[in-house]
Amino acid sequence: MICRYILFLALFFLSLTVSAQRVVQAWAGGADQNNFSFGYTFQYVNSSYKILKKPNWRTPYYDQGTNHYVTDSLSGISSPGTGGFALGFLARYSVTDNLEIRTVPTLVFADRAINYQYQTQDLAPDKQMIVSTTQAEFPLELKLKSNRIGNFRAYIIGGAKYAFGIGNQGKQNEADLAPLERKLKNVRNFSSYVAGFGCDIYLEYFKLSPEIKLSNSFSSVLYPESNPYASPLEKLYLHNIVFSLIFE
Repeated sequence: MICRYILFLALFFLSLTVSAQRVVQAWAGGADQNNFSFGYTFQYVNSSYKILKKPNWRTPYYDQGTNHYVTDSLSGISSPGTGGFALGFLARYSVTDNLEIRTVPTLVFADRAINYQYQTQDLAPDKQMIVSTTQAEFPLELKLKSNRIGNFRAYIIGGAKYAFGIGNQGKQNEADLAPLERKLKNVRNFSSYVAGFGCDIYLEYFKLSPEIKLSNSFSSVLYPESNPYASPLEKLYLHNIVFSLIFE
């Protein structure tokens, strides 16, 4: 009788093990069993600037057209984080079981902000300049993955991306506008480095990857002009924090 129970338990646990192995291999549509796979992503983007000011950044802005100062001395310039979103398409190639190359072409809709504080409000009030952008991004990234534990993997990523602005922001003619009505602009094209981490969660029919990335522009994104908002600035570097949900 005891031998029968032992045999029954052995067969039961053996069947569970075989079933578990079969489910793990089949889940997520077998994405990891293919060298190439595709997916899509939804992203939340938080953008801010690293600001480098000119040595005389506090100096009031003098308008050559009216021969008058149009602002008082600046007391501070800062850049709060602002939110946006992005939609993208994933294509990946598996080099080994723990390393893959991927690209995630993405369309990004995001605002960037700079706050200007003046010592007095007599000539101009404190101002928040919003730079509204729509851009296409083309990253190339390496993804280093841990071994799969059940239906879970952790990973880190690193790489670079090229951003191309959509619209005519850099070509707007503001010559007829008053100095305080002009806008702060960014260059159309720039490159950034990217680093982040995430995890692969293997669900029954697809693989879900929550991910957090940081990106910083290699060079300044400031479009140089003579106006009350661009003149105090030496350089602007774009800093993004991106939370992604990737479906593969």
